[in-house]
Amino acid sequence: MAETMLDAVAKQRTLGADIRALRKARGMTLTDLASAMGRSVGWLSQVERDLSNPAIVDLGRMAEILDVSVSSLVQTGAEPGEEGIVVRADARRPMGSRTEGLTEGLLSPDLTDDFEMVHSHYAPGAHLASPLSRPTQEVGYVIKGRIDFMMNGQTFRLRAGDSIRLRGQEFLWANNSGKECEMIWAISPPVY
Repeated sequence: MAETMLDAVAKQRTLGADIRALRKARGMTLTDLASAMGRSVGWLSQVERDLSNPAIVDLGRMAEILDVSVSSLVQTGAEPGEEGIVVRADARRPMGSRTEGLTEGLLSPDLTDDFEMVHSHYAPGAHLASPLSRPTQEVGYVIKGRIDFMMNGQTFRLRAGDSIRLRGQEFLWANNSGKECEMIWAISPPVY
């Protein structure tokens, strides 16, 4: 029986594919990541092709080098037949954020597409302390609350229903309100 398009897509949605996508998003070669881990290129290649599973210690080291949480690499909660297609609200993978007051979850089933969708919550008073820039194009949509983005010497005050586009420039953000802000982001290429 011929493999269907959905079967092919489901096979791509693997830990190895996510590791490959993150490695490439960071501009790293197989050699770069393998060397940083103290592992062989062959071993890493097998992990990325899902021919070998990394030990938890290797997964932890890989997450550290790729600057993500271990939990963001572990896919959970998909019901049979939904892997790589559906992400249930109670089964989103948490995304790594070291900024206090910011929590994020991956809305995309994985990191193998040309973009990712992220759900962000900014606590009252949370802010980005140092300017950030990424080699991405991002569009954020405010679902609820208010948030300020500072770029190019200008402050943009956003509220529910507003959206903002970032194209690799340095920015800061701050939730200066007394209420949580909630946003949805489309980011290309995937960086989490």
